[in-house]
Amino acid sequence: MSKKLQITLTTSFTLLEQFQQAISSHTGDIASAELSGKDALPLLSASSTALRAQVTKLSLVTITSPFTPSAVTTVLAALNESVLPSLATAALLVTPAEHTKAFQNEVHVLAKTALKEIAALLQEVQVAANKKESGLSQPEKDAVTVAAGRLWDSCDTIIDIAAKGVVGFVVRRVEEWRDLVRDAVREIEEWDPDEEGDEFFDELLSDDEKNDDESDGTDDDEDTAALHAQKKSTLRLLKPLSQIYSAIIAYRLKKAPQNLTIIDRLESLMDHLQNIPGYVDEIAGALYEADLERSVQFLSKAKSCAVKAVDLAALPWDVVDGAESQQEKEDKFTVWSQTWSKVLVEVSKSVWDPTQST
Repeated sequence: MSKKLQITLTTSFTLLEQFQQAISSHTGDIASAELSGKDALPLLSASSTALRAQVTKLSLVTITSPFTPSAVTTVLAALNESVLPSLATAALLVTPAEHTKAFQNEVHVLAKTALKEIAALLQEVQVAANKKESGLSQPEKDAVTVAAGRLWDSCDTIIDIAAKGVVGFVVRRVEEWRDLVRDAVREIEEWDPDEEGDEFFDELLSDDEKNDDESDGTDDDEDTAALHAQKKSTLRLLKPLSQIYSAIIAYRLKKAPQNLTIIDRLESLMDHLQNIPGYVDEIAGALYEADLERSVQFLSKAKSCAVKAVDLAALPWDVVDGAESQQEKEDKFTVWSQTWSKVLVEVSKSVWDPTQST
């Protein structure tokens, strides 16, 4: 391997390690009079596009015989001097204050994945450089191509998230949580409290044991009836809860502006919508275990999150404080949310005592 190529490769590996550490710790010297948070996504897209192009060049010059150190060094120098610093800077410019915490975490994970894939590709380049005289075997060439392909995928993912922005990211997440809630509700619908699943053990019992069990039949029937009633009331409450995801996506998120004024509201909205699938899973688990008290506890938590989410989204994004302004800005979703709230109060009566606060 030529000395210049060795030095350039060493520099690349050092930079990759430093940038990963900076992104992992959410720190780094990105102070610049020319860059701010609004530059993060354009820079993220541009640097990922440039990285993809350089990777294409690098993979081609690496597998093409004869191996040319100067050509490889030229591509690596471009990576070291501009592409890698730009990608790391773009990732560090993404902050919770301007993009939400969840979006920052996603971008940082994607950026670190890309940096790891670059390191993996450079390992293959190093193998090729050390075999300059004998050349690469077909499996070794394939390894370079595979590593480049993984890096292309990473670049494409970053370019996509940068293009869709914070709002597009939030829409995707909310769709995922909606699907989780729908799946859980469907499982509860299909669950039959009458199926205890212990027929195999019943066959092993002696006649005396069976007679003893039959003496408890009345209690079992009452318990099963209670489970059926709880399942019915649970589904009546969960169905309006599951409806809020599609409504919020259609009437609020897909019409949301890409600016700083809504970040705090988006963050809170995501927190509430994200919690509901976990609570619904707990509700289902409690029902399967015939733990009605725990089921009601998590129903209360799920309902609370849903109510808070709908309240946050009730008015359009551009509404300012003031009763007159709010009344003037009410729209179709505002009316829907008011109807939804009334429905929720009614279906809750079968779960909680109507004299108690819901």
